Amino acid sequence: MSFLTTLTSAFKGGGQPRVPVSRGFISPWTTAFDAGTRRPFDYGSALREAFVENPVAQRAVRIVAEGVGSAPLADTDPRLLALIRAPSAGQSLVETLALHLLLHGNAYVQVAKDAAGQPVELFALRPERVSVVPGPDGWPRGYDYRLADRTLTVALEDEDGWPNILHLKSVHPGDDHYGAGCLSAARAAVAIHNAASEWNRALLANSARPSGALIHDNGDGGTLSPDQFERLRTELEQAFSGQAQAGRPMLLEGGLSWQSMAMSPADMDFATLKEAAARDIALAFGVPPMLLGLPGDNTYANYREANRALWRLTLLPLAGKILGGIADGLSPWFADASLSVDLDRVPALSEDRERLWTQVSAAAFLSDDEKRRMLGITGERQ
Repeated sequence: MSFLTTLTSAFKGGGQPRVPVSRGFISPWTTAFDAGTRRPFDYGSALREAFVENPVAQRAVRIVAEGVGSAPLADTDPRLLALIRAPSAGQSLVETLALHLLLHGNAYVQVAKDAAGQPVELFALRPERVSVVPGPDGWPRGYDYRLADRTLTVALEDEDGWPNILHLKSVHPGDDHYGAGCLSAARAAVAIHNAASEWNRALLANSARPSGALIHDNGDGGTLSPDQFERLRTELEQAFSGQAQAGRPMLLEGGLSWQSMAMSPADMDFATLKEAAARDIALAFGVPPMLLGLPGDNTYANYREANRALWRLTLLPLAGKILGGIADGLSPWFADASLSVDLDRVPALSEDRERLWTQVSAAAFLSDDEKRRMLGITGERQ
């Protein structure tokens, strides 16, 4: 039974509402929590809150996507390289696919062909608009692309058996058709970071200090009339609140005194909470916190080591997934071609390559041809 079919029977019994069936992307997080404990993951709102509104998440995603998109490629079939390097709707193809895989967990590439059936362009489709159309056996037989009220169904292969859509996805152990992105894992940390920023903004708007109390005591136990109370409240808001009035001395009439309230320990720890949330966001997207300028990061000895870890642990695996998926999908036209990152031309890995060259060169028990193969040097010796 396919995942889309399974969703139709979700939340049965116990008075829980069923999940509505949608032809668009349905995240497995929709059925991962009981109703009322956590709202279902929505890619559109999560994308707005994280990538559009959160500076830490946006910078982390850009570091990864732009790093993968700018990675130097090893020499291969010139026609295949031209397809990869050609812009997709004005954007870098590999960078766009890296962005989709990182955030959504799925990336779709439409193969545009000429009259002879040869690929002429690779176009990256927005993943939230694409849904898998499973066949009778459960395997995908096509894809639906929805835009507003229009839906276009694209077959998995054309009449000649050549692919129309290449589906790249991150590993998801609980789903047969869709991959899992990093955005859902980072959602809680993004919400905490955004809430902390909003708290600080509100604190700044209210004189950038804890609120206090205006106390009235005329000695006879009397209270202020409604008109007096409203006048004092209006004067306090207009003359002594906000950034422009911060630090302004207050003139009080007889019987009035200002009592400042101390900030609670929970309020004092809000900055630490925000920093912890920022580190969780960086962790979700695979970026060392040092590269984002987050304070208190002592995990890496220096910036160079953190940059090397970024390439080894995040950029190269993601680039390998994208390039390998494209090369496999285009194998009917480029059977002997391969796509990979040229490690010799990655500046962050220069020290690793230099160390490898030194070790291989010093191995006297290896022949020159064996050393060349270990270093990835192909071609005949002159």
